[in-house]
Amino acid sequence: MTDVDHIIIGSGINALVAAALLSRKGDSVLVVEREDRIGGCMMTEEVTLPGFHHDVMAATFVLFLTGPAYGALGEDLAKHGLEFCHSPHPTAALRPNDQALRLEMDRAANVAAFNARAAGDGDQHAADVGAIEADADFLFALLGQPLWSRQSAWLLAKQAWKKGLGPLKSWFGEALEPGRAWLETRYESEDVQALWAPWVLHVGLTPEASYGGQMSRVIAFALEAAGAPVVKGGAGQMAVAFEKLIVANGGGIRTGVEASRILVENGEARGIETSLGERINAKNVIASVAPGQLYDGLLKDQPRPEHRRKFRHGRGNFQLHYALDSDPDWVAKGLEDVALIHLTDGIDAVSRACNEAERGLLPAVPTICVGQPHRLDPSRCPEGKAVLWLQIPDAPRAIKGDAAGEIETTSEWTEAMREAFADRIESILRKSIRNFDEIKLARRAYSPADLAAMNVNLVGGDPYGGACTLDQFFLWRPFAEQKNYATPIKGLHHIGASTHPGPGLGGGSGFNLAKGMGA
Repeated sequence: MTDVDHIIIGSGINALVAAALLSRKGDSVLVVEREDRIGGCMMTEEVTLPGFHHDVMAATFVLFLTGPAYGALGEDLAKHGLEFCHSPHPTAALRPNDQALRLEMDRAANVAAFNARAAGDGDQHAADVGAIEADADFLFALLGQPLWSRQSAWLLAKQAWKKGLGPLKSWFGEALEPGRAWLETRYESEDVQALWAPWVLHVGLTPEASYGGQMSRVIAFALEAAGAPVVKGGAGQMAVAFEKLIVANGGGIRTGVEASRILVENGEARGIETSLGERINAKNVIASVAPGQLYDGLLKDQPRPEHRRKFRHGRGNFQLHYALDSDPDWVAKGLEDVALIHLTDGIDAVSRACNEAERGLLPAVPTICVGQPHRLDPSRCPEGKAVLWLQIPDAPRAIKGDAAGEIETTSEWTEAMREAFADRIESILRKSIRNFDEIKLARRAYSPADLAAMNVNLVGGDPYGGACTLDQFFLWRPFAEQKNYATPIKGLHHIGASTHPGPGLGGGSGFNLAKGMGA
């Protein structure tokens, strides 16, 4: 294929969603990927021992299941082998005092459990997730279409008519409150606060960041309603299903092909040139890349907008994977089948760790998210064995020191620093699992630098496509000057985590663009 309707650079979730929808429409589509595999952060490999299958980066797909892309493509993907595995216990928090609180996919059970920790906390939970449920059509419609559009303006107008201007003003004011403000003014129990405090990190925010409270409530609603599902066989199987679907639709996928520049003639995108000098012509070029890669790389020979320099990337991610000889014996009851467990002492602990990371320090006590995918999907490892997936969402991209003063640091991540930080994380994990030393078989750590080396879009190990602060989110993502997915060049479109609706595995920007193209 040398001449197509759409050429898509990159093969993450947004690129694959766009390719699937546009190819189903009947357009000719070609996806080009510089790596030898597709999927972006959806990657499953035996990185510890043979037979132990680890999701190296992305792991859970609640945003996909609750988003419009799944509604449009779910049945087609299922025909090509996509299957999700679930647990009725999506998340929990385990504190250093060995107290744990677990969320159920059952609102009544959650209300009872929260009220047992502090009178009224369960009723507050019901009110919070109930409010999101009542506004779900409005909220998810905003996330499911371009914000700078007549449709979004009409949605806002309908909401203003429904609520009234005064109540709508109050609604937006409350939606902008930080996660700390939400938790400290609504919940008395430190266990309940600890359950929700870490979740702002998974949308690239901090407990003090604007709109963190609203995002936490949306996450609470989504987890309670849809759980924290994993893909059977590993996240990489999502990419496999997409590939089969796109090819069945007549689309093409080429791996090991790096787009070196976008060809522009008379202000219009005409295709790409590869690193080997091959020209591929296209009516539309869709770049699923970070802004720096687009404007300073693919368009380096074109006039570049000055506002691109304002775009900032956020904290890095640190990943740690374990092969275990048997199931963990957690120090608290009820954690055996929980999909995602946060090891944290609550709001201040989360705030301290991410603040240290933002200042370039290795956190003294990082916030740790522990996944147990084998409990949802036994095919991940040999019978009787176990795997753990650990994500530390508050690792510095550029290092200025160690907050604990224990690890010798340099400005760049090294193997020695990575393993020393992994030792720190492991020491916390060991305190949470009684039989840890008995069952540990092998581990594999990935620093932010390692993640960036595997995926060029993870700049400095930032998995969220850029800092998700209010000034570069919603209408202003990635730049205030950009409207939806358009660029200054006709026929060139920009999607991915760096564009609305932001990071995650929902595929929202790919869906929005394809729908705008008539898919």
